[in-house]
Amino acid sequence: MTQLLLDLQPTQAPSLDNFIVGENQELLARLRTLAASGCFDALYLWGPEGCGKSHLLAAVAALALRRRPALLLSGTAAAAEFSAPLGGLLIVDNVDSLDAAAQIALFRIFNTARMLGLGLLLTGSCPPLQLQLREDLRTRIGQALIYEVKTLNDEQKAAALRRHALERGLRVEDGLVRYLLSHGRRDLPSLMAVLDHLDRATLERQRHASLSLLKEAMQLKLVADDDSGSLELKQENLDDQ
Repeated sequence: MTQLLLDLQPTQAPSLDNFIVGENQELLARLRTLAASGCFDALYLWGPEGCGKSHLLAAVAALALRRRPALLLSGTAAAAEFSAPLGGLLIVDNVDSLDAAAQIALFRIFNTARMLGLGLLLTGSCPPLQLQLREDLRTRIGQALIYEVKTLNDEQKAAALRRHALERGLRVEDGLVRYLLSHGRRDLPSLMAVLDHLDRATLERQRHASLSLLKEAMQLKLVADDDSGSLELKQENLDDQ
C-alpha cells in the first residue's frame, strides 16, 4: 500500500557553512572576507555546471546583507540600467549570458567600483580569456582575483551524500551510494536530488532504502529533468513566435 505524504523535510538555505568545501578552502576564506568587507574588491569564480557556484553566490549574498547592501543578479536577468549598491556588494551569476547592453553597464560599474567602495563577485563557466564578452569587460574581469571552483572527487561526494541522507533521516548503505555515484549524473545537486526522491519513496512505501527503490528514484529524476527541458523548449518556441 502506498502512503501519500506531504514533503515536510526542511530545505537548508545556502550558506558557506553547509557548502561541501573539498579543495576550496582558500576560496571560502576569501568569500567570507569579501562578505564582511566594506571596501572595493573583485572576485571571479568559474567552473562547470553543478560545481556549486550559485550556492556560493547565494550564501555570500545572505552573509553580506548582515553588514552591507548586496544585490544578486543572474546574467540572463541583468538589464542595461542595472546599478550597484553604494558601498555594497554586487553579485552577478553567469556573466557569459549578459547581453550587449548589460555588458556595457557592468563595464561602467567596474570603472567606478573602487571609488564607490563596491565589492564585485562574478561567475562564469570558463576562465576570463575564454568568455564570449566584449574585450574591455573581459579585460576587467581578468584583472579580478580568479578562482576555479574545484569539483569534489568521488570520495568527497560519497561523504556529502551520506551526510545529506543523514540530515533527512534516511538510512542508505554504502553500496547504494557507490551505485548512485557509478550510474547517476556527476554533479552533486543532481545526486542529492535522487536521494530526495529515494527518501520520499521510502516514506510513501514504508520500506527501507533498497537498490530497486534507488533505481526508481533515479528514473524519476530523469523524468523530472526531461520535463524541465521540455518546458524550457516550449518557452523558447513561444518566445520565437
